[in-house]
Amino acid sequence: MFFIKHKNESLYKKVGKSNTKSLLPTLEENFKFINNSFNDTQDLMMREVIFHNDQGYLIYLETMVDTEEILERFLKPLAKVDEDDDLINIITDVNLKETSDLNELISSLLKGYSVLLVEGKNEAFSFQTKQKNDRSIEEPETEKVVRGSHQGFVENIDMNMNLIRQRIINQNLVVKFYELGSESKTKVAIVYMNQKVDSKLINEIEGKILSISNDDTFSTGQIEEYIEEYPLSPFPQILYTERPDQLEAHLMEGRVGIMSEGSPDAIIMPVTFYSFFQSPDDFNNRLYTGSIFRLLRLLSFWGTLILPALYIAVISFHFEIIPYEMITLVKSSIENIPFHPFFEVLFMAITIELIRESGMRLPSPIGETIGIVGGLIIGDAVVSAGLISNTMVIVIALTAIMSFTIPSYELSNTVRILTLPVMIGATIFGFVGIVASILFIIMHMCKIQSFGIPYISPVISPKFNYFKNAIIRFPAPLINYHQQFKRKHKQGGMQSIRKWIMNARTK
Repeated sequence: MFFIKHKNESLYKKVGKSNTKSLLPTLEENFKFINNSFNDTQDLMMREVIFHNDQGYLIYLETMVDTEEILERFLKPLAKVDEDDDLINIITDVNLKETSDLNELISSLLKGYSVLLVEGKNEAFSFQTKQKNDRSIEEPETEKVVRGSHQGFVENIDMNMNLIRQRIINQNLVVKFYELGSESKTKVAIVYMNQKVDSKLINEIEGKILSISNDDTFSTGQIEEYIEEYPLSPFPQILYTERPDQLEAHLMEGRVGIMSEGSPDAIIMPVTFYSFFQSPDDFNNRLYTGSIFRLLRLLSFWGTLILPALYIAVISFHFEIIPYEMITLVKSSIENIPFHPFFEVLFMAITIELIRESGMRLPSPIGETIGIVGGLIIGDAVVSAGLISNTMVIVIALTAIMSFTIPSYELSNTVRILTLPVMIGATIFGFVGIVASILFIIMHMCKIQSFGIPYISPVISPKFNYFKNAIIRFPAPLINYHQQFKRKHKQGGMQSIRKWIMNARTK
């Protein structure tokens, strides 16, 4: 069951089969129905109240509500009620709802509302008393910047929408809410700039959101699996961010963001391969600085992919390309190593991944110690034992450092995975294997799309205008974001790229 919240409505509209249950004749029957629906849970509380000599029940989940809110919004005003006061005027909450549907009351209780049932009334009242336990707004640990905003998203979706609204004060900013998961009923939001986004793209994203039919949807990562077009591809087709300024920049370029209750991550679509190398620091620094460091990240991606395989190919097949001055040094380093260069690289790559994972899972002070001490001890020990060459340690250390420069955690994982097949190609065929592996990866990148946008665009475009702010940081006054990523087609593979080029040539 899904619920859609339209911009001119205050409640979620059900999509699918209606499931309503009208109020029962007596208070006891209504409370019994609600209590049975919650399987006699002990945190469901019922308190008797009197209003104009009529008996009433105030019902709430003790673990979800703030009792001070109940006191301030209802009990204190109730104690001062006059004979001619209406119940609606007593409850001081702008989110006050009236309904005769018991199932809707149950949903309200689960969201932290308190429910009031009064004898003789055909409708029940619910008002917001949710317990506030959100963490403060801090800078994301994984997306730190030197200059610029230090705000980050939190797990509360309403607070995250407030951060976006504060940054984009524009009536064209559209937010659409959904509830996904027949059991979890997770609140999800789609956000976009109406005048900058193609309606076909919005319709496609909404259709994929509505196609999610599992019981539990608790994170943006789950949503990604349902909506991306190539789930088996190692390359991410959706960009993650925890920064409001990052999401703002992509929304202004005509992209769409999705956020989920309980997750501080926003996912952005459509994106290209080059979107994963952009950082807010690019625009907070001078033109040349931003462009140089963006190019450095791009070169680091290919360096991480190729460098270990290059070591294997040189040592195994092409030793003659080593400069004469270095031959003695390299030969003395590897001549007593008992293993093939491939197993050297594989052993060190696995070791680096183990140190990385242990450092991430442990508390920060311990994790940093494990990373430094573990790397030094293991590196020195394996070299002293004659298992790994000094040159190999340098290559793997440089590869690890280059992988850390990639801003996107998802793309960083991708390049570490793709290193293995490139290494296998180098082990079997040397330089020919490396070239063949890289060509295969590039062909795969040419084939995939992100919501109709070719993954390697704008490289396929013959017009220089499409390169602005993609590979290098272009001057801000010369960048035209509008319509840059509008959806134009729905073909796959090389056919979509050919059509994209033809469309660009006709403009």
